[in-house]
Amino acid sequence: MLSDPLPAASERASPYAYPNALLAAFGGIWTLLAINPWYRQDWLLENVVVFAAIALFVGTAKRLRFSNFAYTLLFVFLCAHEVGAHYTYSMVPYDEAFRAITGRSLDALLGFTRNHYDRLVHFLYGLLLVPLADELFRARAQVLGFWAFLMPVLFIESHSAIFELIEWLAAVVFGGDLGQAYLGTQGDPWDAQRDMALALLGAAMTQSALTLHRWSSMRAR
Repeated sequence: MLSDPLPAASERASPYAYPNALLAAFGGIWTLLAINPWYRQDWLLENVVVFAAIALFVGTAKRLRFSNFAYTLLFVFLCAHEVGAHYTYSMVPYDEAFRAITGRSLDALLGFTRNHYDRLVHFLYGLLLVPLADELFRARAQVLGFWAFLMPVLFIESHSAIFELIEWLAAVVFGGDLGQAYLGTQGDPWDAQRDMALALLGAAMTQSALTLHRWSSMRAR
């Protein structure tokens, strides 16, 4: 499945059953996390991209049906994003949850001096969404050789950069607490660069794994 972006036999028999099930599951999770978010205005801003992305995937599904693997990773990423939107990224209580389970502080163990949930989601953006980009290029652009490896990674990184610009613009337009909550730099002047670097790292890791899997599959034939 990893080596072929085209749907498997089970997917062809019922091409939209699995993505529809994921969409329904995400709708349920989204509804739960939409209840009393910590900062409603920031939650609304965080969900603008989600609404647009889901509309895009649903609207183009008949023209490009991604693999179940890619849809699953997209589902995981969107769920992680919705947790950040519910709590406001810089306030996600992962350390409190870890302390409740283990009795120890995860931030203290790792030497963190800020809330790093936003860093995790930027990393997951590259790690989990590059298969979608890979399948898109293989289905529509037919890139070959090293470009087949590079273009999906650059696609993800370019969108990471665009999102950082959107965050900056939102902070300028809205200003105040809402602008700062959405920007989420937590006082780090290099926040955007670090976020983009993590997205690039995640994308390169997954694309390397996909390439290695394809190479191994070809060797085994």
